[in-house]
Amino acid sequence: MAVLGTSQDLAEGSATPGSPAATGGAYGRSHPGAHGSGMHPMPTVVGEVDHEKNGFHPTKMLTDFDGGVVSTLPSGRTLREYTLVAQNKAIEVVPGVEFPAWTYNGRIPGPSIRVREGDRVRITHLNASDHPHSLHFHGIHPGSMDGVFDMRSGVVAPGGRYTYEFDAEPFGLHMYHCHTAPLAKHIAKGLYGAFIIDPKDGRPTADHELIMVMSGYDVDFDGANDFYMVNGIPFHYDKHPIRLEVGELVRVYLVNALEYDPINSFHLHANFFHYYPTGTSLTPVEFTDTIAQMQGQRGILEFRFKHPGRYMFHAHKTEFAELGWTGIFQVEG
Repeated sequence: MAVLGTSQDLAEGSATPGSPAATGGAYGRSHPGAHGSGMHPMPTVVGEVDHEKNGFHPTKMLTDFDGGVVSTLPSGRTLREYTLVAQNKAIEVVPGVEFPAWTYNGRIPGPSIRVREGDRVRITHLNASDHPHSLHFHGIHPGSMDGVFDMRSGVVAPGGRYTYEFDAEPFGLHMYHCHTAPLAKHIAKGLYGAFIIDPKDGRPTADHELIMVMSGYDVDFDGANDFYMVNGIPFHYDKHPIRLEVGELVRVYLVNALEYDPINSFHLHANFFHYYPTGTSLTPVEFTDTIAQMQGQRGILEFRFKHPGRYMFHAHKTEFAELGWTGIFQVEG
C-alpha cells in the first residue's frame, strides 16, 4: 500500500519502514516548517505523472465536453453518435505508481458526454478487454438499453459490441458506468464518466464550465482507497491551479463516482456557491460552501470570486484531501 510519509519523517530523513518515503519514492507531505510560515498546508507528491503516456490530461479534461458526431434524423431531430471502447490500460496515478485500470476510450474518467434534452443518443460499445462490460446510463430509457442483466440489455462479452439508443431525458447532470458484477470493482477500476443533458433552451451563459468527476484508486486491491482525486490524477489541480478572473461566473458539474467509501464532498474556500442537485431544476436549493454526495450523486455548483488570490477547493474529509483530492483556484484581479 502506498503510504504518505509525514513532514517530520521527510525532514529528518526517516519514515515508516517500507514506505515510499523510506525507500526513495515520490510521496510525502510538503514540510510546513514553523506555524504561519506560509508553506503549502496539504500533502503533495514529488514530480509529475506522464500525461502523454496516460493518454489524457486532467487540465484539458476540465473543459472537454463531447458532443458526439451530430446529424439530423428524417424527423428533424438531432442524432448524436458515440463510440466507447472498454480496454485494459496501465495508468500512472502518481509518479512511479501504475494502476492496472479498466477504461472507456483509454481515459479516466471516460468521455464527458454532452447532449440536449430530446436528442436521440446512439452509443456503440466495443469491448476490447478480457472481461464482460456494459454501459449503464443514469436517466430515462427502455430496459433493453440499461446495460445490466445480459446481452439483450447491453452486457458485452470480450470482443463483442452493443448499440445503446435512447432519447435524452430528463435534463440534468447524470453519469454512466459499467454495471457488470462485481460492480464495485468495475467502477473503481475506471469505468465511469459524466453524462450531461442540457435543457432544451440551455442554461444561463457562464464564463467557465468545468467538469469534475470525483473518485479514488485502490492500488493494492484491499477494498480500501489509497488515493482520491477529481478527473483521474491525484493532486493535479493542486500542482496545476485552475485560473479564473474576479467576477466571472463559474459552473462546475460535480459527479461522485467514488467506490469503497460511502460519502464524498466538495468544499470551496473563502466563497459560497449556489447548488443544483442533479441539475434537474434551474432553481438552486442551497447557498453554501460545502456539499456532500453519496455514491452516484451529482450536482451543479455556480459561483463568482469577489477577490483575487489563491483559493483551495477539496474534499472536506481530511483523509481524502491529504491523499490527493485537493486543488487551487488562482483568481486574478
